[in-house]
Amino acid sequence: MSWPELPGRHSLFWKLACLLLAFCLLMIWLSWSWGRYVEQRNLYLSDDARATLEHYAVEAEQAWNSGQSAGIDAWLAQMAGREQTWVGVIGSDLQSLSSQSLTAAEAQRLTSLRGAHWPVSRHGRGLPWLKIPFPKDPSLGSLVIELPQRFMPGRYRVFWQVITNGVIPGLFTLLLCVGLYRLLVVPLNQLREQANAWRAGQLNVRLSSETTERKDELGELGRAFDQMSERLQSTVAVQQQLLRDLSHELRTPLSRLRVACDSEQNLGALRERLAREVDGMQRLVEDSLQLAWLDTERGPLPAEQIQVQALWEMLSENACFESGWSAAQLCCELDADCWVRGHLNTLAQALENILRNAIRHSPAGARITLAGQRDGEYWHLWLDDQGTGVAEEDLERIFAPFIRLDGSRPGDGGFGLGLSIARNAVVRQGGQLWAQNRERGLRLHLRLPGA
Repeated sequence: MSWPELPGRHSLFWKLACLLLAFCLLMIWLSWSWGRYVEQRNLYLSDDARATLEHYAVEAEQAWNSGQSAGIDAWLAQMAGREQTWVGVIGSDLQSLSSQSLTAAEAQRLTSLRGAHWPVSRHGRGLPWLKIPFPKDPSLGSLVIELPQRFMPGRYRVFWQVITNGVIPGLFTLLLCVGLYRLLVVPLNQLREQANAWRAGQLNVRLSSETTERKDELGELGRAFDQMSERLQSTVAVQQQLLRDLSHELRTPLSRLRVACDSEQNLGALRERLAREVDGMQRLVEDSLQLAWLDTERGPLPAEQIQVQALWEMLSENACFESGWSAAQLCCELDADCWVRGHLNTLAQALENILRNAIRHSPAGARITLAGQRDGEYWHLWLDDQGTGVAEEDLERIFAPFIRLDGSRPGDGGFGLGLSIARNAVVRQGGQLWAQNRERGLRLHLRLPGA
């Protein structure tokens, strides 16, 4: 039997566990401490009541010391006007110290006397009788009094029960709900607001840093939402820009077609012109669709082992046929052990676009070289041309769609899609493509997974 894997230390599980554990411990402490307090208020005499009774015991002791039984009689007569209850003074033998003897019922009650610090219960018949010894010499005697009604504890017992069993648990439960709300509901509300913003087309809305900086599952979800929002915003912006650029690029050949149709050229020249413009528009549409396909999020491409030297020989042969360059001008310095892992057709298209771009921007008689070296689990390849290079600030722009830095007429020098398609193809296979100026010409770097 395998035990389930415990969540990470920043998991939401531990936060909820700590919150509930703190709530339980707090309720246990509350029930203990508050229970003792309520017990004091409901079962024990108040400090004022004990002080009053002890003061009566002091007076009784003074009355005995000053006049013995006569003094006690006088003091009891005085107490009859102060307290509407039974009061007596007894000795250590439980006999009355006054001149009046105890009745049988009073003597019976003396067997169930309570101390002033004992718990007082309302159960039973009548009010409890308390015994308070003389403070200076307890052996002389004690004050016995039937507890006055006003001193009875537990007068607000129902009130304390409501506070203990209703109000306080309700407040702490509310506090727990507030903690759970801040921990769970607040970030979920923010996620809901962001989803509603997406539905309204507001892709630039982001979550607050309070949510995205959390280290638990909700923080991961918030960061995923923000990344998804950025990806959506970027994809929509690229598609809109691609649509604008494509419409602009198509407008020029369509205008030329309109002019050719309205011209007085002979049929052969007109057909040749129409065919050239249609071929250019077809290449533009195919390249645009290829770029859009590569830029769309798809599953991983099937990978295979590819020998770069053999791939270069095939591409260079085609390039020589198209451009009229000699095979000696397209040099490969890679050995036969240079094997990479990727999708053959996609990688071939990327390398072909890079080669065509190098030929297009290199002077006649120049030399283009492909070289590389092993770099850990990758192969670092580079292709050098002998063109004029590009400005440093344009090294990244050349990979954007429809960017032509040479000012060539659309269609003649390409549409500015080749390097953009090449980068997307390389990135989809887990590689990288970037540019660097050399002393003479431009170097394009490729970093591809090794086989």
